[in-house]
Amino acid sequence: MQIQYQPKRGLLATIFQVEILQGMALTLKRLFSKPITRQYPEEKPQIRLGFRGQHALVRDPETGLSKCVGCMRCAMACPSRCIRIRSHKDKALGSRRIIDDYRIESLRCVYCGYCEEVCPVNAIVLTEVYEYGSYDRPSLYFTMEQLLGNWDRFAAGLDQPLEAYVNPFWRPRGLPEHTLPAPKRLPVSPEWSGEQQVVGKNWRQHHGPKQS
Repeated sequence: MQIQYQPKRGLLATIFQVEILQGMALTLKRLFSKPITRQYPEEKPQIRLGFRGQHALVRDPETGLSKCVGCMRCAMACPSRCIRIRSHKDKALGSRRIIDDYRIESLRCVYCGYCEEVCPVNAIVLTEVYEYGSYDRPSLYFTMEQLLGNWDRFAAGLDQPLEAYVNPFWRPRGLPEHTLPAPKRLPVSPEWSGEQQVVGKNWRQHHGPKQS
């Protein structure tokens, strides 16, 4: 990014306050220009992949249940503490953790996407759904059943096979692929994965001292 500073004002510019005249001219120009307001809801905005919208729990196509393994990483990473999880270990399944309840208070959520990034199995997702307003608070306090229902509705509205859907936040930025668990080694653009960002080790390779 290049920063360009304005030249120092002269005496006449200071006396006549040229900046005020320029601002008034811009206001007058916009006053008679054609409005660009989007006529919502008739005109829907284009939502790009990775938009952080309605919460959902991804349903496992094999079991029909949530993919969540109860590791609690999402709840620990959440800065607003809006995730509540209850689980137990089933000895019959080799002490596998079973999810009893999973709740998200969306009104407290800051939509940072940390829960998506830390989940080792990509069980939680902020979908591209943005139309889910409500007139009461309880309906925005998502239970596990509601979160699974959110995923079902989102999956049904995809214009691509469900197996081909990849949310960019499932693939954390700036981490080498070999350090990620297998479910998070997803095909994303090099820009998103950080391979094209000249920071850290890449910066040292590009700008570090050259060995003679």
